[in-house]
Amino acid sequence: MSDTVPPPTTKHRSIHAELRGLIDELAVGDALPPERALAAELGVARMTLRRAVDELVRDGRLVRRHGSGTFVAAPKIAASLHVSSFSDDMRRRGHVPHSRTVELEEVFAGPQLGRRLDVSPSARVLRVVRLRLADALPMAIETLHVPVDLVPGLTGEALNDASFYELLASRYGIHLARGLQEIEPTVTDEDESTLLQVPLHSPAFLFERTSWDGDGRVVEFVRSVYRGDRYRLTAELTPEAAPADDETMDRT
Repeated sequence: MSDTVPPPTTKHRSIHAELRGLIDELAVGDALPPERALAAELGVARMTLRRAVDELVRDGRLVRRHGSGTFVAAPKIAASLHVSSFSDDMRRRGHVPHSRTVELEEVFAGPQLGRRLDVSPSARVLRVVRLRLADALPMAIETLHVPVDLVPGLTGEALNDASFYELLASRYGIHLARGLQEIEPTVTDEDESTLLQVPLHSPAFLFERTSWDGDGRVVEFVRSVYRGDRYRLTAELTPEAAPADDETMDRT
């Protein structure tokens, strides 16, 4: 018996197209009509309609809210993989970035953070938690760690609606030269869900980034949690170049 999934029927493709057309006429956050009414309007069985809606939910065009209904989702913001501030990234994509400082404190680095920042465990580190927004909608929670002696006098107010990288350059004369970023899937905990305005255990991306300046000094370690329903990653892929002596090897 074959496990091959049958291709969509012409009717299914038609319903899918009609739903996409309906979504295009609605604004972000608008609710779809009730399932029973929509199925009757389109002249299809509710199971056929539900299958098409499920696909649009998986595609990120719709979002279901338990007990409330199905709504038009905000388009995901695509981000390419390169060293860039959140503010620059959002502006390049036509969105208005905002930042709100949630917490700011001085802490001892300790062994783990000390290794990340290449400082003594007894070194003082500024820990800043910021809520990052795009077009006034929560996008990410960023926890920044930076050695205190690199950013004397830095306050939470200075970081509100500001790029940390721009402050580094203009106020402290520090320019980032490179960074190492690790990305993995995760789910939001209770505090993250509250700040990001998503249900508990919603899909998210976890970013951990270490950045260096031109002298090889570690400037920051950042842990960020991005909403999975509003963010996607893009990467340009190019074929790896073949060894220069391949042709010679083939001829011998």
